[in-house]
Amino acid sequence: MFTVKREINFSNEHECLIIGLFEKPNKFDGVLAQLDQQFEGQLTELVKSKDLSAKKKAVTKVHTFGHIGAKRLFVVGLGREKDYSFDVLREALGKTFKVVKSSMIQEAAVYLDSFLSEEVDALDAAHAVSEAFALSTYRFAGYKQKSNDPAKTIENISVYSVVADEEDVKASLTVGYAHGKGTNSARTLVNLPGNMLTATDMANYARELASKYDFEAEILEKEDMLKLGMGALLAVNQGSAEPPKMIVLKYQGKEEWKDVIGLVGKGITFDTGGYSIKSKDGIVGMKTDMGGAAAVLGAMEIIGELKPEQNVVAVIPSTDNMVSGNAFKPDDVITSMSGKTIEVLNTDAEGRLVLADAVTYAKHHGANYLVDVATLTGGVIVALGMDTTGALTNNEALWEQVLEASYEAGEPIWRLPLFEKDKQRVRSSKIADLNNSPGREGHAIMGGAFVGEFAEDTPWVHLDIAGTSTTRKEHDLGPAGATGVMVRTLALLVERFETESN
Repeated sequence: MFTVKREINFSNEHECLIIGLFEKPNKFDGVLAQLDQQFEGQLTELVKSKDLSAKKKAVTKVHTFGHIGAKRLFVVGLGREKDYSFDVLREALGKTFKVVKSSMIQEAAVYLDSFLSEEVDALDAAHAVSEAFALSTYRFAGYKQKSNDPAKTIENISVYSVVADEEDVKASLTVGYAHGKGTNSARTLVNLPGNMLTATDMANYARELASKYDFEAEILEKEDMLKLGMGALLAVNQGSAEPPKMIVLKYQGKEEWKDVIGLVGKGITFDTGGYSIKSKDGIVGMKTDMGGAAAVLGAMEIIGELKPEQNVVAVIPSTDNMVSGNAFKPDDVITSMSGKTIEVLNTDAEGRLVLADAVTYAKHHGANYLVDVATLTGGVIVALGMDTTGALTNNEALWEQVLEASYEAGEPIWRLPLFEKDKQRVRSSKIADLNNSPGREGHAIMGGAFVGEFAEDTPWVHLDIAGTSTTRKEHDLGPAGATGVMVRTLALLVERFETESN
């Protein structure tokens, strides 16, 4: 896919050449000056006439008419250098690769050094190139009848850099591409309809990952859950014709199984709300209620590709939440794997129930740190909108590492408060240890606080992606539909994780 070259030769033949342009009052310099000479000063004239823009994320296609070996030149506007950042570059490149793809181009070249600044070095730029390429060109094929004229895709990208070591650039391209592909895998899982992604299908997908990357895999069946007392997950599954699965993947990157990071993802493959049934409008789209599971599986794909020196256990409780004569009901009392009893006040608050048993089981597998990811509450959308993931935590040090990873991934999260009074509300049942729905007030906080009751003293961060797991509109780094949010945040957390023993 990617070829790295040190020597810049304008006579090299390419279908297109991609180059960055900052807004500067002075004349072209460096590679751009050399390129302008090849065009006999015509690039300068195009800038003067405003036919070639350096404004942020502007993309201009210029036909080369034989002045250089590349048939087309795509000039990417980077804006003012003082406002330039890795995020700006990633989005600008994403927009560019979309334009390149729509031009039916199958091979491209990138002059990496034209995208560098004091804030963005060559390795950052290489990472941005490969990640943006993977993310922006993703499409979910769907189930429409296929055209006899398949769309062309970009198959090869040559990356030119004089200033950076060739092997270092290759390594950064590999990491960025792994991040993009893992995110795309999660997007595909979330986009799949519920009849084509059951708990069994998700378990089979996890087995395939385990086989490919040599993970240790464990898939608990219903009989296993009964023996282990996983009453919370089993209660949610009661109304379903599909068997539940508790999916476990273990990656050991250290000699000893210690300092284990537990990634827990909600895997509800379709959510009717149960007897607290959703409205006819609210039920549409509930195939995406396994976005947390998809994020964990996408992160595990990246971990399998890059093999960081960390220990990770991924735990995914998977079932659908259906209505039938066997389904659990409001006022039921169930017993979780931890032994804590739960009064069910809302069967549509099922995600926190399956997470309860999954968090307990992650600790059973030795998780010393916990991060759970879930499309948990509509309340987080009311609080933070569709672009920001909500978070709760019981540990400042772990929270700071998750926050730093989210900044680097470009996946914003915002911490919600968690006070003792919040915890008391989920402990307010008169007949059980906990209740699963204390009321609408602070809904996102209540959902996370419930999960925190099972994390107990283990350092824990909860990520509510109900708003961010999908988007209604196309954007620079992908289409409408599933976003694959938190895949890269989780992967970066694992790659950069610092423990007291490090």
